[in-house]
Amino acid sequence: MNGIERIRPAGLVHSPAFSHVAVVPPGATTIYVGGQNAVDADGALVGGDDVAAQAGRAVDNAIAALAAVDATPADVIQWTVLIAEGADLRAAYGAIAAKVAAPEPPLVTAAVVAALGVPGVLIEVSAVAAR
Repeated sequence: MNGIERIRPAGLVHSPAFSHVAVVPPGATTIYVGGQNAVDADGALVGGDDVAAQAGRAVDNAIAALAAVDATPADVIQWTVLIAEGADLRAAYGAIAAKVAAPEPPLVTAAVVAALGVPGVLIEVSAVAAR
């Protein structure tokens, strides 16, 4: 692994989808990926009203951003997921998990919001990584 210690303490819910605490080793480089949503390189919305398709594209965009600095989802400490009110949370999580599942999962913060900054966007993901 990359030296990041992910911890799921006794007494807290044990989930295969997330950890509760992460410790980054001294000297690691921190990487911040700003909010990514389901748009292509030209800014066109991908996935229409399908939140799973949008989630998949948003994560693909985040992974492409990580790759630009030689990082991968394994380097992610925390994902933040914003989902528009009324979108199918389970479908979104399913699409995300299919792309970023890990034996030592990162921390995850999610929130349902009234709307996102790009019309038609149902989901936005951002990440903090270290390597």
